[in-house]
Amino acid sequence: MARGRPRAALDLTAVEREQLNDLARSRSDPFSIVQRARIVLACADGETGKAVAERFDVTGMTVGKWRRRFTEQGIGGLHDATRPGRPREIGDEQVMALINCTLQQAPDGATRWRTRRMADRTGG
Repeated sequence: MARGRPRAALDLTAVEREQLNDLARSRSDPFSIVQRARIVLACADGETGKAVAERFDVTGMTVGKWRRRFTEQGIGGLHDATRPGRPREIGDEQVMALINCTLQQAPDGATRWRTRRMADRTGG
């Protein structure tokens, strides 16, 4: 006999199921995102939270969290939320300039860039 609050069925659209399956099979996405997609798919297939938690070696609270986040936010809810912290000091333009310099220019009198020489060249 089931105990606890009954969960509402997690109905997925064809598009959502396809997106989740793509994430669940991904070899390039982070493992955490892949596992979250698999958790949601298992819940949508009617597995209990406890069974899903045991299958994926996570807690029931984790299963509930990702099920709820998916229900509220869709596929985007499976990604980590931004966290507060120190703002970036280096802008995208500076990063691109550094990458271009590294790939397109050779250092004077050397075969590869060193940290200090690159900092001198780019003004860092």
